[in-house]
Amino acid sequence: MQGVLKEACLLTVVFTGDGAAAGSYGYTNSGYSVYEEENDRLTESLRSKVSAIKSLSIEIGTEVKNQNKMLAEMENDFDSTGGLLGATMGRLRTLSRGSQTKLLCYMMLFSLFVFFVIYWIIKLR
Repeated sequence: MQGVLKEACLLTVVFTGDGAAAGSYGYTNSGYSVYEEENDRLTESLRSKVSAIKSLSIEIGTEVKNQNKMLAEMENDFDSTGGLLGATMGRLRTLSRGSQTKLLCYMMLFSLFVFFVIYWIIKLR
């Protein structure tokens, strides 16, 4: 019985070309482990890139929310300023619809007065 076990053990151990035992079907020395290590490295690299993209997209989303909030506040400010400007323009229209002949007469008299004062100052020198 011991001879049969010895023979079975010898049959299960397979030797590779370089003389090393390649247990578990030659997995460790056949290059598959190199591929597995490469896959693990690439997977880790991909995982880090995905996490960087995720954090970047979260930051972009936060920035977009902040910008939308600021735009809404600016819109409210412009609306209130537009209302104030509209009221001011209405007052100016009301003022301009009044008696323009009086205003024109006052402007002419003021201009003549300023002209004579300047003429008088120049003559006295």
